[in-house]
Amino acid sequence: MSAVTINDMPGDFGKVAVLMGGASAEREVSLMSGTGVLAALQAKGVDAHAFDPAERDLGDLKAEGYARCFIALHGRFGEDGTVQGALELLGIPYTGSGVMASAISIDKTTTKRVWLAEGLPTPRYQLLRRGRYTAADLDALVERLGLPLIVKPAREGSSIGVAKVLTREALPQAVEAAAGLDAEVLCEQFVRGDEVTCPILGTGDEARALPAIRIVAPEGNYDYENKYFTDVTQYLVPSGLPAQEEAHIQDLVLRAYRTLGCRGWGRVDVMIDADTRQPYLLEINTSPGMTSHSLVPMSARAVGMDYESLCVQILSTAALDNERPRAEGAAE
Repeated sequence: MSAVTINDMPGDFGKVAVLMGGASAEREVSLMSGTGVLAALQAKGVDAHAFDPAERDLGDLKAEGYARCFIALHGRFGEDGTVQGALELLGIPYTGSGVMASAISIDKTTTKRVWLAEGLPTPRYQLLRRGRYTAADLDALVERLGLPLIVKPAREGSSIGVAKVLTREALPQAVEAAAGLDAEVLCEQFVRGDEVTCPILGTGDEARALPAIRIVAPEGNYDYENKYFTDVTQYLVPSGLPAQEEAHIQDLVLRAYRTLGCRGWGRVDVMIDADTRQPYLLEINTSPGMTSHSLVPMSARAVGMDYESLCVQILSTAALDNERPRAEGAAE
């Protein structure tokens, strides 16, 4: 199915399911995102309905005549290629990246390996596996990456399980907490400097980076609470970065997005080293948050696109990795 352009009538989208909730650790955030997207699409006249895969069988999408899906799921079972694969089998176009790009992007370690293979800058790291590391491994980790360092589950989002470790003594607890969420724990060099994020809309050569947002969190602690439930974090757009530096970041995130084969939309997080001004790619989000605190809508507003129009724009890019082959002998 070809993408409907934003200028087409909302009815051309057909019956739309907004997938929200799901079974991941990010369920609460997903419900907030999905509720906002649903209201925005309905306000634009789209025949949109809420659909929670944790409570309903995905086969109902086909049985109930849904023509496309807006994926407002976050984390596992929604952003990792699994629901994308199911929708491919059902033949229902969906927003965001396809199966392979989603599966790679949810895994922060695999993402870094791909970026490094393509010569894209990302902080140095080491992977630990639940129950398979020793005190000597932690000592070697500190020796190699230095302190402070960042510890995070390899396949979670929304800053869940992320810790900034300041001392060697605090490292075991941080690793254990992350290992409680994922069998693989990513330990990453800490980059001191400006934290920015840059959304992307589109696919391939048509993809374009939106304005970068500079994030200023209390004591540099941009955790789950400060991300979604407080008003103390500052989001600066325009970012206040030199124009040439922001243009370089926009180019870098587009290369990172295209290298992974992402499509539709996404958001890339970046740290800029305070001393060298070298930007480092942290991770990519292929189904970014769409809550009232979320960053993609904030960046879109900076170029004159309101929340409702953004949701319609994203919906217009719904697609399949592969069109379903026509059955032999089927009528033209």
